[in-house]
Amino acid sequence: MGLYHVPVLLKEVIEVVAPKDNGRYFDGTLGAGGHAKAILDHSAPRGLLAGTDLDQNVITELSKQLSVYEKRMYLFNKNYTAIDYICSILGWDSLDGIILDLGISSFVLEDPKRGFSFLREGPLDMRFSLDNPLNAHKVVNAYPEDKLTWILNNYGGERFAPRIARAIIKARTIETTIELANVVRSAIPKRFWPKKIHPATKTFQAIRIEVNKEISNLEEFLPKAVSLLCPGGTVAIISFHSLEDRVVKQFFAARSRPHNRSIGLPVLDDGEQPRLASIFKKPITPSPGELSCNPRARSARLRAARRIS
Repeated sequence: MGLYHVPVLLKEVIEVVAPKDNGRYFDGTLGAGGHAKAILDHSAPRGLLAGTDLDQNVITELSKQLSVYEKRMYLFNKNYTAIDYICSILGWDSLDGIILDLGISSFVLEDPKRGFSFLREGPLDMRFSLDNPLNAHKVVNAYPEDKLTWILNNYGGERFAPRIARAIIKARTIETTIELANVVRSAIPKRFWPKKIHPATKTFQAIRIEVNKEISNLEEFLPKAVSLLCPGGTVAIISFHSLEDRVVKQFFAARSRPHNRSIGLPVLDDGEQPRLASIFKKPITPSPGELSCNPRARSARLRAARRIS
C-alpha cells in the first residue's frame, strides 16, 4: 500500500470540500490515504483531519506514510459510524468537511486471504474488519434459504436469487471463493450470464454487504455527519453501487425539505433539523481521462451537499 495510489474523483472532492486553513475534516474511509493527504495539503498549515478505517494495517501504514502531518491528523481503527464519538474525544463540536469513499481498496480485493474476489481462490471471509464475528462463510453455510434469497435480491439485485439460494443450500458446506463462484454459475442458465461481468458478481456483492452491514452503517452515519457539519460545511460521499447511491440521494433530498416522513426517517422539529442543499443535481462521475487510468472507477458516483442552517 502506498500514497502513489490515486483516489477516485480526487479533484472533484477537493473542489466541493474546499479545505481551508484552520478547518476540521473527517475522512471515514482512509484506505490508501489519498483523499486524507490532499485535504491536509489544501488545509495547511493549521487544518486538522480525523480519519477512520476498519483495517488496523491501514492505520499503522498511514501513521508512517503521513508522519509529516502527525500534529494535524488523528487516525482511528474504528467504523466511520463512530464519527460522533471521535469528535467528542477530540473536543470538536463541528466539522467543515466530511468525506466517505465507499469503494473497496484494490489492495484488499487482490488479497486472496481476504476472500472478496471470485477470481482468486481464498477462504470465504469478506470482512472489512477482522474483529467482525460475522464472515461470508457463516452467511453462505448457516443462513436459511429465505434469508439468503432476501439478501441476494435486495443487496445484489440478483434476478436468480431463489435459484442461487437453493443451489447454495444443496452444495453446503462451501469453503472457498472459487467453490461459491462455481455454485452461482451453475445456478444461472448460461444464456442469462451477463456479458460484461462475472455471473457471481451480484452474489458476492450482496454477501459482502451483509457481512459488513454496509447499508445500515451508512444510514446510521448520515444523520450524525450532518449534525456535526458547521453552516457552510460539506459532506461528500462516493458510492459504487445503486443501493448506496439511493440511500445518499434520498437522505440529501429529505434534508432539503421541511419534513422527512415520506421516506421513514426520524422527524425533527424544524428548529432542530439541520438542513442541506445538494451541490449537484446529478451525481458526478469520473472523467474519460480518469477512467483510462483507473477502469475500476467506472461505477463511482459522487454526491455532495452543504449545510445551510
